[in-house]
Amino acid sequence: MQFQPTDDQKAFRETAKRFATERLSPTYQERASGHTFDRALIKEMGALGLIGADLPEEFGGLGESSVTSGLIVEEIAYADFNASYVQLLGSLMGGMVAKHASKDIASEWVPKVVSGDAVIGLGLTEPRGGSDAANLILRAEKSGNGWRLNGEKTSMSFASQADAAVVFARTGDPDGGSRGVSAFFVDLNQEGIKRTHFDDIGTKPVGRGSVFFDDVFVPAENMMAEQDRAFGTIMAGFDYSRALIGLECLGAAQASVDETWAYVQEREAFGAPIVQYQGVSFPLAEAETQLTMMRQLCYYTLDLRDRGLPHTSQAAMCKWYLPKTACEILHQCLILHGHYGYTTDLPHHQRYNDVLGLQIGDGTAQIQKLVIAREKVGRMALQYDKKAKGASK
Repeated sequence: MQFQPTDDQKAFRETAKRFATERLSPTYQERASGHTFDRALIKEMGALGLIGADLPEEFGGLGESSVTSGLIVEEIAYADFNASYVQLLGSLMGGMVAKHASKDIASEWVPKVVSGDAVIGLGLTEPRGGSDAANLILRAEKSGNGWRLNGEKTSMSFASQADAAVVFARTGDPDGGSRGVSAFFVDLNQEGIKRTHFDDIGTKPVGRGSVFFDDVFVPAENMMAEQDRAFGTIMAGFDYSRALIGLECLGAAQASVDETWAYVQEREAFGAPIVQYQGVSFPLAEAETQLTMMRQLCYYTLDLRDRGLPHTSQAAMCKWYLPKTACEILHQCLILHGHYGYTTDLPHHQRYNDVLGLQIGDGTAQIQKLVIAREKVGRMALQYDKKAKGASK
């Protein structure tokens, strides 16, 4: 077992930490109020090798490990939770395109992701779907040497900012569930596409929103993976992103815990620093314990991925447990700052609002627990579904 990063990994982490401390942390709250993310900052991260370090060298990546990408994500999220979405999407979507798109598309777009010159979004969720992700109605119809897309995708990160997206669409039986779903690489800067952003309580710069497709033509060569069977094939990559999401949440929570330790040593009440009171120090001690355990889970999951070993269950654990626990820790940090913690001067409320969204997006806790149960006992864990359907007839 390897519990310490290599020298190369330490170098990546130090580069990320230095950039995050100097360029991201001082203006985190200022950026958090806007609906777009500064492209110049994205390009700076790309120039430093901080986006998609794990992507193949063939397409401009550095061929580094998943663990290395995790170290970068944690450091960026420590300074600016929203900025770490660039790393998350870079690794997830860049890897998806490198593995499943044509070589021409991968050769054109993955280097742009790595350099920070392009952001690729994920068009999966639809208004009627949510957790029922395979219940898609956005339709792709054959048209000459290609397909035409009609429908809506919603809750898409960087909806109004992404340069392209991997869009899941139904090409087969409307009642076929995950079967009959195909994936397409779509340039979002073309006619027939309309985009909006939501006014969310957190992660505003990530620009979650909807994308509408009105008879949008996509060349046949832009189909990714196998027709009608792309859902299961491509969704396997989400085991990776779930561990990275855990580290995003952990980075934000660790930042608030560190700041709170500093505050309670300076703040005095009843003639002594309040850190001397167990009602203050014990919650922070508990938070440090939780953060340490959660960090091990995330990097263990990424190490399993690097070794080519199954990690679906561990990834689901990362996804449901870390956002929830990070929010609880952030709430405690805010409370320990007393009335001052309730102001917007401090970043704890912003981190809380930013992390909160990941208790919903990218797979709810309920879905992740189903995944864990299925991995443990097989499809027996899902049999209630059939019984419920049978009872309703």
